[in-house]
Parts: sequence; C-alpha cells; structure tokens
Amino acid sequence: MNADVLKGGFAAAPVDAAHAFRAAMNAIARPGTIESICGAMPPAPMSEAAGGLVLTLCDPDTPLHLAGNWDCKEVREWIAFHVGAPIVAPGEAMFALGDWASLTPLAQYAIGTPEYPDRSATLIVEREMMEPGDAVLRGPGIKTSTVMSLPEVAAFQKNATLFPLGLDFFFTCGSKVSGLPRTTKVEAA
Repeated sequence: MNADVLKGGFAAAPVDAAHAFRAAMNAIARPGTIESICGAMPPAPMSEAAGGLVLTLCDPDTPLHLAGNWDCKEVREWIAFHVGAPIVAPGEAMFALGDWASLTPLAQYAIGTPEYPDRSATLIVEREMMEPGDAVLRGPGIKTSTVMSLPEVAAFQKNATLFPLGLDFFFTCGSKVSGLPRTTKVEAA
C-alpha cells in the first residue's frame, strides 16, 4: 500500500465529519443550494467534496461503485484505508461515484422497492463547474422554484416520476456540493 493512502482523511475526524454531514443534509434538503465540504484530501480524480461525502456517508456496510476514472488503484486504496466500503457493481451499490458520462445509464442502479424505497442508490456526480443553469427545480425544500445546472434534464425528470422509488444525487466540484433528491420536480429552463 502506498504511503499517500494514509493521508487525506479528515484532520479532526469527528468535527470535520459532523460539518460534512450537515452540509450534505442541507444540500439534499434544499435542492439547488450549494454548500461547502472541506477537509478531505482524496486522490485524483476525486474532489474534496466527494472525498468528504465518502468519508462521512460510507463505511464497511455501505457498498460503493466507482465509475470511469474514479475506479483506479489510488481511489480504491484510499477508500479501503479510510472507510472500508466494499467496491461493487452498479446494481449492488448504495452509493456510486464518478462523472455523469461514466455513471450512466441510470437504469443500472437500484431504485428501491415499493416496500423499501430507501434501498436505492445515491449517486455522487463530479462536475467541472457548478452554477445556476438549465433546469428549474420545484418541490420540498424549495420555496417556489430555483435553477440548477444539470447534465441531462430529461434523466432527472424521469427519475422524479418514479417517486417514491428513484435515485438521489449529490453534485460535487472542488469543495462545493449540491443535492437533488428524487422528490424534486425538474423542468427545462
């Protein structure tokens, strides 16, 4: 194991994890808002925010799928050392990490069952930039509406029609994170 794997976790794990958890929950509770998650130093290509989400939300009982360039030796070793999450195929994952192109098609992930809708996957989608954009969001946690840049509006519209089943999403870029739960209605701007 490379010595660099030992680095990159939270410096003050209890405090940093609490801050990251609060930022993640605020982001998912208020779709379209942007929060900060700082303190993690994961290997490339993971962003600081994605690393913070993995450190906070994953553990040995949380199967994780790594897609595309994120499925590399450095990321696998870092995850094994810091959280011990098993790396699995998309259909077995509770969380999945990658960019939009490598995470699609969405049909490969668990969307839950009518009896257990919570047994669905949450995708951590790495973005090159986060800015207001091409989609109008409405639903719980949004007073009237807000705008957000999404990689493919139609995919999120379809996901919302599956409710109470469906996928939840975190979008990360650098130290920034935003969330999009399955309850959010999405329209093209």
